Amino acid sequence: MVRQSVDSVRDGKIRCDACPVMCYIADGRSGACDRYANDAGELVRVDPFTILEKASDRNAKAVPFLQNIEADDWDGDILQGSRPFITAVGAGTTYPDYKPAPFIVSQKSGDMDMVTVVTEGIFSYCGVKIKIDTDRHLGPERSYVRSGGEPIGHVMTGEYGSQMLSLGGVQHLTGGSKKEGRLTCDALLRLCNREPVTLTIDDGVEIIVQAGMAPIINDITEQRMRVGCGSATIGMFAKQWALHVDEVVVVDDHITGVLSEHQAGKLLDVQPTGIKINGRRSTPGRYFQVAEPGTGWGGTNIDDPLKILGDFNPKFARPGIRMLMVSTTGEQWGYYVLDDNLKPVTADLPDELAVSVERIADNCEPSVCSVLFMGGAGGSLRAGVTENPVQLTRSVKESVTYVSCGGAPAYIWPGGGITVMADVTQMPTNSFGYVPTPALVAPIEFTMRLSDYEKLGGHMDSVQSIDDVSSQFERRVQIDNSMVWPMDARNFKPD
Repeated sequence: MVRQSVDSVRDGKIRCDACPVMCYIADGRSGACDRYANDAGELVRVDPFTILEKASDRNAKAVPFLQNIEADDWDGDILQGSRPFITAVGAGTTYPDYKPAPFIVSQKSGDMDMVTVVTEGIFSYCGVKIKIDTDRHLGPERSYVRSGGEPIGHVMTGEYGSQMLSLGGVQHLTGGSKKEGRLTCDALLRLCNREPVTLTIDDGVEIIVQAGMAPIINDITEQRMRVGCGSATIGMFAKQWALHVDEVVVVDDHITGVLSEHQAGKLLDVQPTGIKINGRRSTPGRYFQVAEPGTGWGGTNIDDPLKILGDFNPKFARPGIRMLMVSTTGEQWGYYVLDDNLKPVTADLPDELAVSVERIADNCEPSVCSVLFMGGAGGSLRAGVTENPVQLTRSVKESVTYVSCGGAPAYIWPGGGITVMADVTQMPTNSFGYVPTPALVAPIEFTMRLSDYEKLGGHMDSVQSIDDVSSQFERRVQIDNSMVWPMDARNFKPD
């Protein structure tokens, strides 16, 4: 447990200054955030202080795993195996950061003297961006996403085989009712800590989202991300279909593909079938708006694919025409033969076409939820790094300073400020906390050469060697060798 200084005591309670709430905490109790506690009159950080080490096994799992350190097997030698990286997870905070950050740690990386400044930042301006791999329609763009009945975000654009959600942000955290802010903060915290969260979307679905796991939509677990739009699917598999069937329709909410009209079909000499699609024709073999969005075939609202067909044109159609209709994931399919009245009649799927349907499924990647934390590292947080905060911002933009969140690479948005985005699945478990203002507490690390830290006005008097703080580490997390190592020389602008 990391110990903090205490500035005031009242009625046997100590005051915590780690956030604006300024709790008074009785002995043996924790504050409102459950992150700080009173241990016999000393303020302690409850969560374990965490350090990263590279896994020695090249085949280690890509997802970081937690290893609790027992007294018997931990000798304090953090340099064993490979050089470690100190994270801000469990480091505590020095809010408001007119004081130096909790830990400013120097160590060698090859022939470079490096320094890492760590703090658990309090992010009022934060949220998550969620990518959900699904063909199903979740809800109209701009519709509210709710948790516990309160709006906590909205539906964004539909991307290629995925639906995007934007949750959180200062307007939901502090711009609405207290209940809205509390439930927004609670949902963000659980999502960032890779826990499942149930969400409802106005005029849409109920969905359970968990980072790195398949979404559960209206109680159905998604299995596959679509192989492509209907037109792309025609292009990928046209050669396999042209030998065994006269017509293929790949049903898709966005672009439904028709083999006989598609350029791929033309090049393979597939003859016209007289098919009529009830939709808006875009280019040959590509149709928009064949049905309303929904949770049925290809993200439409239909369960019977024949509903998107009109009457076949007798000028080109003939009895016996064979037609395959399939969704973009291969999960739904139907095989039909035209009767004497040019009406499609259900028939058994030939083995050679069953192979092609299975191949569509094989080419679909697993459906998962991706959760990216996004926050603005501004305000006094930067003052905990340097006496002149704008110098830190400039050094980040000039690739002099490398930013990570719990050791995970942070994407820095262009433009002003330090707006970070990081994949929560690359961070140690339970990396996030909260304060009841409400706001998220997230780990953030700034790593640079020691000489550059001095140039940007860093708190040099507070620099400690990693050996000096080794006794305070309570948790090791191993990461596999595919992850970006924060102190890799390639992360920094050359001298």
